[in-house]
Amino acid sequence: MLLSGKKIVIGITGSIAAYKIPYLIRMLVRDEAEVRIIMTPVSTDFVTPLTLATLSRNPVIIEPFKPGNGEWNNHVELGSWADLMVFAPVTANTLGKMVNGIADNFVVTAYLSAKCPVFIAPAMDLDMYNHPSTQKNIEVLKSFGNTIIEPQVGELASGLSGPGRLEEPENIHEMIKQYFAKQQSLLKKKVLVTAGPTFEPIDPVRFIGNYSSGRMGFDLAHEAALRGADVTLVSGPSSLKEKHPSVHQIDVNTSDEMYKACLKAASQADIIIMAAAVADYSVKHPSASKIKKDDQPRVIELTPTKDILRELGKHKKKNQVLVGFALETENEIKNARKKLQEKNLDLIVLNSLKDIGAGFGTLTNKISIIFRDGKVINGVLKDKKEVAADILDSVMLRISSTA
Repeated sequence: MLLSGKKIVIGITGSIAAYKIPYLIRMLVRDEAEVRIIMTPVSTDFVTPLTLATLSRNPVIIEPFKPGNGEWNNHVELGSWADLMVFAPVTANTLGKMVNGIADNFVVTAYLSAKCPVFIAPAMDLDMYNHPSTQKNIEVLKSFGNTIIEPQVGELASGLSGPGRLEEPENIHEMIKQYFAKQQSLLKKKVLVTAGPTFEPIDPVRFIGNYSSGRMGFDLAHEAALRGADVTLVSGPSSLKEKHPSVHQIDVNTSDEMYKACLKAASQADIIIMAAAVADYSVKHPSASKIKKDDQPRVIELTPTKDILRELGKHKKKNQVLVGFALETENEIKNARKKLQEKNLDLIVLNSLKDIGAGFGTLTNKISIIFRDGKVINGVLKDKKEVAADILDSVMLRISSTA
């Protein structure tokens, strides 16, 4: 079974929707997952620890210390143990505590100790859910990398009808299965990702560069690793560092260094995603010493850099998937299609500088994905982590269509 042996923590907070969680636990245990339950004290008013312990076949943790003997329930150990943490239902109160690190109960303490992906399923009355503070907290939790299981529109405990109803256990169960299936989708695949700008030296202290932070490439590398891939990340100058053990990061500065690193790694790669903003030109004769300022105009002669993407497309192996990026300011789709064909790409990811919140130096992005057969998927503005997942989903579509 897909969930056999998977270690899942369920965190329950004080919402009436807690009555649904025993059904979720039963489904997970039936699929041979190992389930541990943690609760806030208030949540025990809505569903009993005895019920949850019976269904999960494990003791339920409510307080930091075990009753009677003062033995410590180790939240740090639990955070390291889990393959996935699912917090459902989550009240407005707990959302605020998660955002601000207010660790006054075991559930929030465990959340802050999580070393695995986290799913958060809010549930509350519609006015509380629609309040700006709640919506802001949800957006912040998304920016932390958590997956939000959006509440449904429907009848609420107050008698009102609207958004705030906890997603049904069957659907949460399916989301968990899809997550673990996706985790294995790139197992044994080798993925090459490039990220960041390149710096082309003018002299020892000056360079030609661009505003790329590298975040899109780093999020792609991380997402590929989460899906089981062995990832080589070639990054230009960036303040970011990837810590996933399946990502081997190679730091470079210039386009020529990136060219050499990519050509070396490409021969072993199943998937190549060129997200770096490589300089189109370098200085033909960089100065060996700092250029002194004077009153005379200076001319810097530029020369085209090596076209890494074209070179990779020229030598692309059978069944190798090559993905390029295009940042355009006019005739976006037309220019992106042209680049896709000329450089022998399978997919091209189009950014437009006309879209506010997209492109360089942002936490969000808005893209269009163009396939070789002409199909176009137009995205909406979202966190770059989510965009990375969308790109890799499109890569999987390409692989499945040619299998």
